[in-house]
Amino acid sequence: MAWKKNTAPLHEVPTISEGGGIRYLHFGTEWVQGAMWVSKPAELVLEYTAQMMAWLLFLAPPRQQAIGMLGLGAGSLARFCLKHTTSTLRVVEWNPLVTSACELYFKLPRPNRMLIEHLDAGAWVADAHNRESCEVLMVDLYDGEAAGPVRDSLEFYQQCHSVLGEVGVVTINLFGAHASFEKNIRRLSEAFGGRLLSLPQIDAGNQVVLAFKGPPIEIAIEQLLARAEVVESQYGLPAKKWVRSMQGRTKDGILIV
Repeated sequence: MAWKKNTAPLHEVPTISEGGGIRYLHFGTEWVQGAMWVSKPAELVLEYTAQMMAWLLFLAPPRQQAIGMLGLGAGSLARFCLKHTTSTLRVVEWNPLVTSACELYFKLPRPNRMLIEHLDAGAWVADAHNRESCEVLMVDLYDGEAAGPVRDSLEFYQQCHSVLGEVGVVTINLFGAHASFEKNIRRLSEAFGGRLLSLPQIDAGNQVVLAFKGPPIEIAIEQLLARAEVVESQYGLPAKKWVRSMQGRTKDGILIV
């Protein structure tokens, strides 16, 4: 008897490593998918995850709409937002094994204000029921090979734009030195009308990009630095460093995006 090959996509099995008080999530490779301080689970270990929160420079945590997260990783951003905001969280994670690992090994709580949906992120943003549902959307979609984002088409980014309400910010984790970077920037720029800000690439190669929807923003860099001081004191994030990196984008001391 000839067995019919199973062509259904397989979920990657998470693997765990630990060292120096930090627990790491992998998919059987050396690439880190997420990390957690074992003794301080709500703090952000990886620098790029802190940069994913840079939307706080431009928006307060939403009260009416949700914070959306495409990709759960080790649950770092979810734990941080649950501790520091009262916002509703909508998390989209393709792999239910990742969610189980986060609950078992990464101290992920499951309060009523956080909904985790096990769906393809591309299908979720394409669903008309999710249009204008989020004021913030954080996108971090990589598999075990980490060969660029697994969802990065122009259509995908256009649908991310449609998930935002009238005003909103998307933060996207890209690889600055990777061949996929320029392609992603072109597609994001088309989807968001050129309204992008890039944060500095970190040593691991990650580069976080912010994309904006809503009225044009014109803000003096000094005002943004004042907001950064609030973000630093309230959330413990290196926000002034982010703002200083934006000074090259200013005209007469005004950031326009």
